[in-house]
Amino acid sequence: QVQLVESGGGLVQAGGSLRLSCAASGRTFSRDVMAWFRQAPGKERDFVAAIRWSGGSPDYADSVKDRFTISRDNAKNTVYLQMNSLKPEDTAVYYCAAGYSMVKRGSWYDYWGQGTQVTVSS
Repeated sequence: QVQLVESGGGLVQAGGSLRLSCAASGRTFSRDVMAWFRQAPGKERDFVAAIRWSGGSPDYADSVKDRFTISRDNAKNTVYLQMNSLKPEDTAVYYCAAGYSMVKRGSWYDYWGQGTQVTVSS
């Protein structure tokens, strides 16, 4: 079992920044990939970014490239999502997920956090 707890969401004006955190506990070594997804009201859950605990290049959705940065702190079992130049269309509930493979499909991830709300005002 892997437990994931997100934090850091909130309300920010367009152009602002937020940093989300995802603290992992339990059998974290059993899942090498950590990812962020987001879901806006009435929309499907979308991939945002992913990274491996073991290293290598992260992956990003085209919509957030050059604005968002995913990083990890293996010693703290924590993954971060630094979000800059936020836009109103970034408004969503952001979820942290753990899985075996670095893919963009949410169904490939089998552990999820409870989500944290990010609201960007115009």
